[in-house]
Amino acid sequence: MGIWKWLLIAVAAVVLLFLAMRIYYGLVANPAVVQELKRDPQGERAGIVMLLTLPNGRTLPVNYRREGNQVFAGADGRWWRALREGDAPVSVWIRGETFEGRARVALDEEEYKREVFSRLRPDVPKWLPEWLDAHLVVIDLDE
Repeated sequence: MGIWKWLLIAVAAVVLLFLAMRIYYGLVANPAVVQELKRDPQGERAGIVMLLTLPNGRTLPVNYRREGNQVFAGADGRWWRALREGDAPVSVWIRGETFEGRARVALDEEEYKREVFSRLRPDVPKWLPEWLDAHLVVIDLDE
């Protein structure tokens, strides 16, 4: 019975840690990044973080790379699911300017994802397992 007790404690600790991280990012870290971006839209962080407004109205700070009329983002959380049907209307706030566009998740495009992530996230460790890797979000900006 002792091993089951420790296993239950370990699972409870992991669940609590996960919930604490979600609360921290939702109530502390993300709002601080949003305020920094709004306070200094030409600053260093603004060069790599944008505000993305999803179709459901939720706005969150995400890392991005803009290349012409396309914006790429890496989705580490679950928010990408709002875009999985493709052609989802979104708005992005990049360096103080708002753009409208259509977003999709490159789910079955592993080579494309690797190629874009080599520019978007060049410092991600190579040893990171594929299942922990982020999803690539592609946003085509309206003209």
